[in-house]
Amino acid sequence: MTAVNRVVVVGYGMAGARLARELRARARDLRIIVFGAERYPAYNRVLLSSVLAGKADEGDIALAEPTSRVELRTGVTVTAIDPADRTVTTDDGTVTRYDALVLATGSRAWIPPVDGLDPAALPEGVAVFRTLEDCRRILRAAEGARRAVVLGGGLLGLEAARGLALRGLRVEVLHAMGHLMERQLDPGASRVLTRTLRGLGVSVRLNALTEAVLCDQGRVRAVRLAGGEVVEADLLVVACGVRPETALAEAAGLKVDRGVVVDDQLRTCDPAIYAIGDCAEHDGTVYGLVAPAWEQARVVADVITGADPRARYAGSRVVTRLKATGVDLAAMGDTQVEEDEEHEVLQFVDPTRGTYKKVVIRDDRLVGAILLGENATVGTVTQLFDRSAPVPVDRRALLFADLRGQAARTVESPVQIPDRTTICQCNSVTKSAITKSWLAGARSVEDVIKETRATTGCGGCRDTVEGIVEWLAASDPQTTGSCS
Repeated sequence: MTAVNRVVVVGYGMAGARLARELRARARDLRIIVFGAERYPAYNRVLLSSVLAGKADEGDIALAEPTSRVELRTGVTVTAIDPADRTVTTDDGTVTRYDALVLATGSRAWIPPVDGLDPAALPEGVAVFRTLEDCRRILRAAEGARRAVVLGGGLLGLEAARGLALRGLRVEVLHAMGHLMERQLDPGASRVLTRTLRGLGVSVRLNALTEAVLCDQGRVRAVRLAGGEVVEADLLVVACGVRPETALAEAAGLKVDRGVVVDDQLRTCDPAIYAIGDCAEHDGTVYGLVAPAWEQARVVADVITGADPRARYAGSRVVTRLKATGVDLAAMGDTQVEEDEEHEVLQFVDPTRGTYKKVVIRDDRLVGAILLGENATVGTVTQLFDRSAPVPVDRRALLFADLRGQAARTVESPVQIPDRTTICQCNSVTKSAITKSWLAGARSVEDVIKETRATTGCGGCRDTVEGIVEWLAASDPQTTGSCS
């Protein structure tokens, strides 16, 4: 492999920023140049809903800057790649050479083909929900609004809706499909979630196909549905999904399908160019989530620096968490399966309490789960799914807290987890780091999070972190603080 002395990273979002840190950690003398189209430093896009809800400030979601000797060029857009000369050109005319190029261009919000919605010039009071600037636009529009409409009942749409409801707006979600979050939930879970949201000030209308956005003097005033019904809106948030940002790669002659096609080392068809994160398509899958992007960043850093030239990315087992105040939801794997000869399906539903639990088992392994509402077993279920470990003989232990001790015997307890085990994959926080923060004086989950940044990525490891802190509190006779 040709020696790499200069790496150019296109994109300074969560994937690009993480890659810069991973590269620097492995190679002190490597020259790293990162281009970011957004003007501000990298931030945790997952937590934008917390900013929208007023639960966090912009400073709270800033990501740690890469260590020294990383050249950051924010507010600069890469406009062209020349694979033959191994250079990139930016919108200010600068040409930069690379030995290895990594595309971390992310994704863009998709605007549906609806009358009155011009992607190049959205009407006043209309915004997508993808970037920090989008969040600012929504908050400005919300100041004088009373009624908000959100197009899209997926993850981002529901997080935006709940955030606006917390700011006192009357919120209605219009979803074109027959149930919410159809990629992650089954219809039963959607019904319970719809009822829960209604109690939190968010009404939901399903099978609602938007026909037109109606404006008055350039400002949104209503949405017209197929069939003619008009829904008034002072604020309209379009959350209809995203599309990988592949234009730069396509113009450079790289293979593009749904995303930029990469192999198990995240290489494109050009061996000097890699792609990670939302823009990358690996083995037919575009993940669009944080944890896979950061797993990919580690592999690329190993390969480029030679720390592990044989490193491979084998795909990710994804756990989706809905980050909306008052809603506790985790979904993973294949959740649409019904009981058959190959699958066991356990369910418990209590709509009044907003509880819906479903686990899908095949060959004594957990292959899918939905945990909505009271979900004290979510840590155990997540570990079983992530590690593809055998499920307990008494399957009820996966659903009910008073039986979870039986499931815990299947999953490693904190004392059995080796110190080197990575607990927070997003931030590479090991069990040892959590223990050290505890010994240094962090006496609560929130203190540990502040010291280690565990759980601040996708949030899927929070239950495991809480379990370790509870174990430390129980085993440390000097403890006087709370682990809540």
